[in-house]
Amino acid sequence: MKRYATLFLLFFACALAFAQNPVKATVKQQSVSGHDDLVDLVFSFVIEPGWHVYGPDNDGGPTPMTFNIESLEGAQLEGGLRLAPTPKRVEDNVFGCEVTYFETKGTATQRLRLKGGKWKAAGYLEYGTCNDEACMPPTPVEFSFEGSKETTPASTASNPASNPANPAATPTTPAANEIPPSSDTLSTVTAPSLTGRAGGESGAGGESSLWTPVISELHALDAASDTQSRSLWGIFFLGVLGGLIALLTPCVWPIIPMTVSFFLKRAKDDKRKGIKDAILYGLSIVVIYVGLGLLVTLIWGPSSLNALSTNAVFNLFLFALLVVFAASFLGGFEIILPASWSNKMDEKASSTTGLLSIFFMALTLVLVSFSCTGPIIGLLLVDMVTSGSVIAPTVGMLGFAIALAAPFTLFAMFPTWLKSAPKSGNWMNVIKVVLGLVELAFALKFLSVADLAYGWRLLDRETFLCLWIMIFALMGFYLLGWIRLPHDEDEYDDDGNVVQRPKIGVTRFLSALCVLAFALYMVPGLWGAPCKAVSAFAPPMWTQDFNLNQNTVEATYTDYEEGMAAARRLGKPVMLDFTGFGCVNCRKMEAAVWPDSRVKQLMTEDFVLVSLYVDDKTPLPEPQEVTEADGTTRKLRTIGDRWSYLQRTKFGAQTQPFYVLVDHDGYPLSGSFSYKEDIPGFVQWLEGGLQRFSKK
Repeated sequence: MKRYATLFLLFFACALAFAQNPVKATVKQQSVSGHDDLVDLVFSFVIEPGWHVYGPDNDGGPTPMTFNIESLEGAQLEGGLRLAPTPKRVEDNVFGCEVTYFETKGTATQRLRLKGGKWKAAGYLEYGTCNDEACMPPTPVEFSFEGSKETTPASTASNPASNPANPAATPTTPAANEIPPSSDTLSTVTAPSLTGRAGGESGAGGESSLWTPVISELHALDAASDTQSRSLWGIFFLGVLGGLIALLTPCVWPIIPMTVSFFLKRAKDDKRKGIKDAILYGLSIVVIYVGLGLLVTLIWGPSSLNALSTNAVFNLFLFALLVVFAASFLGGFEIILPASWSNKMDEKASSTTGLLSIFFMALTLVLVSFSCTGPIIGLLLVDMVTSGSVIAPTVGMLGFAIALAAPFTLFAMFPTWLKSAPKSGNWMNVIKVVLGLVELAFALKFLSVADLAYGWRLLDRETFLCLWIMIFALMGFYLLGWIRLPHDEDEYDDDGNVVQRPKIGVTRFLSALCVLAFALYMVPGLWGAPCKAVSAFAPPMWTQDFNLNQNTVEATYTDYEEGMAAARRLGKPVMLDFTGFGCVNCRKMEAAVWPDSRVKQLMTEDFVLVSLYVDDKTPLPEPQEVTEADGTTRKLRTIGDRWSYLQRTKFGAQTQPFYVLVDHDGYPLSGSFSYKEDIPGFVQWLEGGLQRFSKK
């Protein structure tokens, strides 16, 4: 059991550490004394205390260090990576294998043997970083050096002043050879230059303006401001719902009468003091969970929250995490925190007095009930983090905490209510099983995002719907008592015999009816029915092989330059659709707004629709180096990288869906349009852009 808890903590801490980098890595090239035909590429690491950078010989453990060459001319690799000082070698109990790693600092050197004349080497070194609680995603350190055997090699990496393409470049100092690792800093202020384009170098005339920033022009059109993907009130009530569900689990509900009784006895004859302590207890629970939401918000930040929602690797992590949660709720095992944590908090509560004592009691409740509340909190945070709202985790945890803490306070104020409260029983286990199946269904959504991003086509729309139909059908059968799981409690008749099919109540019967109706509702989707209720979670309609539904709108072009060229030939304006395979609200718009007859007519007859997927992991023919507004350089390696770069540098936005109408030169015809299921408003927006294009 403890092993599963350790793995869960490792996974969750990994998610929280996504936006930080505890390692400062640099690279420089240096000649080898006495050998004019040898050059060393030296990668240096300065590591924060508690973190490790792992070596290249970790098989089955953390991400190993790898040296990757993208282009090599006039030179060849001489041996492998040489590490200094000698990395530590230990047996890691978590990964179950022997690992090597640097602590504090270290270097990795790759030697090149020059063949004579000019030489050039470009690529990146990738390394993995972990501490005792979390692992960072693989981090690249990019390099690009060139020179000649007869002269001292000169770096051309990332520094405009040292780039031979710049005729005004001045010789660099040795310190200029040190290059920071690529940065994910997003800029929406000025447009950096793009050194490479999939469709060719930008030329003069109309094509060169396609990447020109139009941020000020877009704002000047009195555009609809970027709206958050979901209202904060909706997120708050989602948190409240999660708190109410957590309240009804067997880890929380039985604790209520014991806790309330404790407060009342503690106050003895002073009932008001007991009520006051219960209120402080409830407020402490709120503070703890809101603190968790604030922690998630502060660690990720606004740009990372949006990036995570479309990041394929992160979605695979969420899929695995929710499957673990589902297996726990279905009775496979218990996810529990180390007992020492709760014991320590209990000791603190006993040894302290006043408000601090009550706070530690609340923290003990949080730790003890983690096996039931952890999966619910995890599901809520996953949904809130990928919602696109920066403060969503904090708002959601506030709703969750209020719903969870309110009964402790209310029952302390009105203890007679406890007599009418439902007694603990098998009904709480039913809630856990239903939640487990719900989490399994949501896990498939995140697997679908990664499947679409990498083009695996393992989970097309009909496959996804089949799995959801089966999951919810099994849920209905379970609620009807036709299926039993090993941890279900037995019921006995008057003679003491186990009842094979116990009686079910009206509430449970009606719940089963609704769930089975929902499963039946999805069946026509196998033949192309829109199924709007699940359109936000299911893969796009174009992934379905057998589709009888013709009332859909699909983009003819998924390449920016190709779409703009087609629009010029046809004499039509362009609707750019910045979307993502993992974008829930994109699917909602495509299912709820686009099929409208007037919207469909405008989009298909009067505009050229170009859909640009910012999480498309298809590799570019060759990486493209770009310079951000703050002077840092970055390589675009996938098609999704390129469209994300276009969106933030040209239009100053980074959320999806993001719609903008442009003319043939890439200048906006109206303000942008984000997620809003408003068909009249969308029609008005399209017609307004069409009118401005006609005037032009």
